[in-house]
Amino acid sequence: MNNSVLVEICVDSIESALAAERGGAHRVELCSNLLEGGTTSSAGLIETVRRKVHISLHVIIRPRGGDFCYSEDEFETMKRDVLTAKELGADGVVFGILKEDGQIDTARTRSLVELARPLTTTFHRAFDMAADLHQALEDVINAGTDRVLTSGGEQNAEDGIATIVRLVTIAKDRIAVMVGGGIRETNVRHIIERTGAREIHANMGHSVASPMLHRNNKISLGSIKGHEYQRVVVLQHKVRSLVEAASTAALTLAPSTTVEAAESSLGSVREDGFRKG
Repeated sequence: MNNSVLVEICVDSIESALAAERGGAHRVELCSNLLEGGTTSSAGLIETVRRKVHISLHVIIRPRGGDFCYSEDEFETMKRDVLTAKELGADGVVFGILKEDGQIDTARTRSLVELARPLTTTFHRAFDMAADLHQALEDVINAGTDRVLTSGGEQNAEDGIATIVRLVTIAKDRIAVMVGGGIRETNVRHIIERTGAREIHANMGHSVASPMLHRNNKISLGSIKGHEYQRVVVLQHKVRSLVEAASTAALTLAPSTTVEAAESSLGSVREDGFRKG
C-alpha cells in the first residue's frame, strides 16, 4: 500500500466533470438530480462525459430518488443501466440496494457486481442507512463489491469518524472504504489522519447565477422556487484545494501503519461501536 489518497468528485454535468479533472481529481462519479441525492444520468450525458474527460468515470445506478428498496421492475432497470454504462465506456458503477428491514440485499448486489464486471463497483451511501453497519460491511464484502462509500452512518463524515475507523480497521484489504459526506478542503486532512482512509468522495458543487436575461418569476417548474435561474457547478480551484489538502494529509501517514493509526485514533469508542437501528 502506498501513501496516496484518491479523490473522487461527484458531478452532474459536462462542465463540472471537466472542472473536476482540471482541478486534479482522480475520478468522477456522474449522476443527475443531485437534489434527490443522485439518480442515473442519461446515455447522452454519460457518453459525452466519457468522451470529454480522461480520468476514471464511475456512473451511479439509481432509478429514482427516495429509499433504496426496489421493485422487480426497478431492479431490471438498474441492470439495463449497468449494461448501458458498460457499453458507453464507464470505468465503474455505483449502486446500493437494501431490504425492507434495513439489511443489505446481498443477492441483488452480487447480481449487479457480476453483471458489471470487469468494471469496478461501489456500494454507495445506502450503506449508511443500513440497520447494522458491521453486518452491512460483511454483506457488501461477501457480495463482491470493490468499495463502500460511507460517512459512518452520520450526516457528515466528521461526526462519523469513530465508526469509520472501525470500518477501515475491520475491512483491512478486503474492500476499499471511501469516506464521503460533508468533505471540504478545511476538514479533509483531519478526516484522513483520523481514519486512515485512502479514498475520499466529495460534492464540491456551488450555486452560480443563470445567464438567462429574461425571467418569469411567477412560476417554478421544480420543487424549489427560483431554482430555474441558478445552477450548481463544481469549481476547479475548490477541487484543487481539496486535492492538495488530501495529498498533504496522506504524507503524514506511513504506508505500513495505516491500519494501526486508524485503530489508535479510536480512543475510548466501544468495541462494538457501530450504530444500530
